[in-house]
Amino acid sequence: MEQKRRIILEKHPLISWIMVSILALLIFIISSLSLKGGTGTSFLSIFYHFIVFFWLSFFLAISFTKGKRVILIIPSLFISLFYALSDEFHQLFVPYRACSFSDFLIDSAGILLASLVYLITIKIRKNKITSSELFSESCWQPGQ
Repeated sequence: MEQKRRIILEKHPLISWIMVSILALLIFIISSLSLKGGTGTSFLSIFYHFIVFFWLSFFLAISFTKGKRVILIIPSLFISLFYALSDEFHQLFVPYRACSFSDFLIDSAGILLASLVYLITIKIRKNKITSSELFSESCWQPGQ
């Protein structure tokens, strides 16, 4: 029954790895663009940073865990955070771009939320728990 409940990306992690590669390349290409007109943080910029790193982290978590080994969310989390940090560092060398700590924080928020959403999704499927049980302390005890 567990096998049927896994999402298609967990059954075929190559698709997830392809999505990770596409998103990483997209992030690199967009951060390589020289954008004249300032480095202000607009709503669109915040939305982009949050969403693109959310999906990068989400697909990376699926690629690592395959819905089974939840502990492997930790390396996917660190890899995503490192990529966000390296993306900001890379922008130091792009004309009209700058390294922005606020962008890194926005990236990190997307990364953390994606990891949490995927972890909760696995927990719900594995234990068949309800949303009210999800926030109880016993739900998160090891071995549960």
